[in-house]
Amino acid sequence: MSRITHIDGTPTQQRNAIRRAIAEILRHLSEKKSIDAEAKDMLAFIVVGLRSMDTSIDQSASAWEKRDYYVKADQLRREWLWLPDTSKRLEQILRSDDWATAPIELAGLAARFSDIRISTFTKSPTLWQGAYKKLLASPNGKR
Repeated sequence: MSRITHIDGTPTQQRNAIRRAIAEILRHLSEKKSIDAEAKDMLAFIVVGLRSMDTSIDQSASAWEKRDYYVKADQLRREWLWLPDTSKRLEQILRSDDWATAPIELAGLAARFSDIRISTFTKSPTLWQGAYKKLLASPNGKR
């Protein structure tokens, strides 16, 4: 049997890249004075990124279960159990324009990404441009 190669990296590498991007976006959002179109795009990108991370958790846990590492798979799932609920709450903020609760959610999210140190910004603003429009166009938050 041949090895499975991932073009975009393993699920863990993809998850780490998304975490880095979200950490940078959170830093950018913390410097914003008001909610503008770019802030909405940033928040929409975070929602999509959290969903993608949730998918990668399932892929990683399934791989562990195939090797009979059920405890490790369960531990991984428990560690990232907050992802779906957080993405739903952030999406609800975006869809209902409830910006009063956004700082509370973003502060909680920033705590989850506090282990990522950012000395220089590496992500281009084109990464999140148009994400808000795409998220609103998707039915019921599905990609």
